[in-house]
Amino acid sequence: MNVTTNDNLRSTIALAALHNVMDPEIGLNIVDLGLIYQLDFDDPGMKLYCTMTLTTQFCPMGESITDAAKEVLHDAFPEYETIINLTFDPPWRHDRISEEGKNFLNL
Repeated sequence: MNVTTNDNLRSTIALAALHNVMDPEIGLNIVDLGLIYQLDFDDPGMKLYCTMTLTTQFCPMGESITDAAKEVLHDAFPEYETIINLTFDPPWRHDRISEEGKNFLNL
């Protein structure tokens, strides 16, 4: 898992919360699936930016997944406005899946 951040401690907390968000079609959480690219904390603006992707641009559960990510991050950091930046550049690839995810998926 390779997540870029400007705050390692708070990123660890955020990733723990994001482990609770599942891709319902695959049955794996979005962290182990490798959908989280970056977490940045803007302390002066009190904003938490989460840059993430989906397995495909046309994922039918995309809105549900991004809404759930926003919700768990807000629950973990209620003092911050949570902003989800959905990107497909770079596109998601299977090599982003964590070892735990690969074991779960029998890859």
